[in-house]
Amino acid sequence: MKTPLWFPQSFFARTLWLVLIVVLFSKVLMLVYLMMNEDVMVDRQYSHGAALTLRAYWAADEASRERIAEAAGLRKVAPEDVPPSEYHWPYTEIFQRQMQAELGADTDVRVRIQPQTAIWVRAPELGPDWLQVPLYAYPLRGQRIWSVLGWFLGIGLLSTAAAWIFVSQLNLPLKRLVYAARQFGKGRSVRLPVSDTPSEMTEVYRAFNQMAEDVEQAGRERELMLAGVSHDLRTPLTRLRLSLELMSSDAELTEDMIRDIEDMDAILDQFLAFVRDGSDEPVEKLDLGELVREVVAPYNQYEETVRLCLEPMPALALRRVSIKRLLVNLIENALRYGGHGVEVAAFVSGEQQAPYVVLSVLDRGAGINPDELGEIFNPFIRGDRARGGHGTGLGLAIVKRIAAQHGGAIELRNRAGGGLEARVSLPLGLLLPRDATKA
Repeated sequence: MKTPLWFPQSFFARTLWLVLIVVLFSKVLMLVYLMMNEDVMVDRQYSHGAALTLRAYWAADEASRERIAEAAGLRKVAPEDVPPSEYHWPYTEIFQRQMQAELGADTDVRVRIQPQTAIWVRAPELGPDWLQVPLYAYPLRGQRIWSVLGWFLGIGLLSTAAAWIFVSQLNLPLKRLVYAARQFGKGRSVRLPVSDTPSEMTEVYRAFNQMAEDVEQAGRERELMLAGVSHDLRTPLTRLRLSLELMSSDAELTEDMIRDIEDMDAILDQFLAFVRDGSDEPVEKLDLGELVREVVAPYNQYEETVRLCLEPMPALALRRVSIKRLLVNLIENALRYGGHGVEVAAFVSGEQQAPYVVLSVLDRGAGINPDELGEIFNPFIRGDRARGGHGTGLGLAIVKRIAAQHGGAIELRNRAGGGLEARVSLPLGLLLPRDATKA
């Protein structure tokens, strides 16, 4: 959603705007509270007025007292009918202190809200009787303190919500940048939106987008260069092969040279496969078991060279060509270095909350030196000292990249009794992360 033009474009302006809104709203709340509870401010005035009424009552003659009592709602109460006082903060102390200050230190005051709101006052300095003074202006409520606390709680919640919104506004562009950087690191084409971003982050987003464009352009140029080199080299290689096949003087030498040419052609294929990482290949819902059988079928055309141990599995979101390349690389390594006992297994593992699919290629070769396991996945690194092989050293690097593109990982394990297991773990129910919003 695009940010409106009137909305502040910088973090400073947004912070200032938010603080002003919070302060103004809190002032409005306080004003509303005072307007609704203005009687709290006149407690002392009310007690003072009640004291003046009692002074006037006791200072008047008998006839005037009746008129004052009728007008003010005063009523004489026998001592035995005076109810005990209830405690209501802060009203009890207010009435007691005010009456004692106005009518004498020995004045007795009792405050009650049930069955009716009133105070009972006996001022020996003015007269011997108890007088009941009604409180018509407002009913005393013992819960008034909770009303005050409720208003302050509301203001606190408002401030907390405003702070949360502010922090979210700060973190959202940063989270988006972190997500985009991770996706770009996985080989996905990502662009960050600059239209609805605060001005401080706009330049950062533009720099990231420019960097991503430059890196992708360099990758495209590298791929184009290698493709051209591959094409230019294959033409003379093809001519050499044809020429060698026409030479029949030394059949053994000819076969060796043809194998060398085929190795050179395979090396070119590996280079191209490493450069073209398959990130642009569409994702399909596939049966991994069927895909494994399809890859293994050519190896078992005449005899069972690769043994299968496949369990039923749900469909996975996979890149067909990339997964086939992963399997071919692992099986070729196992056949080249293991020689026999090659096995491909696939099954579901892990806890119920986080299950994953395990795809393993196992052999009974010489294994790999444990000291080399940490660097064997780097490009152009081979475990030749342990397994005595040939090649470019790109096969496992390609496998690792393909596994990472599917949210998985690969691990090499030396087997008990000799041999190696290449274990690929893929999340079950895999949904490849979506790209960030493109500009």
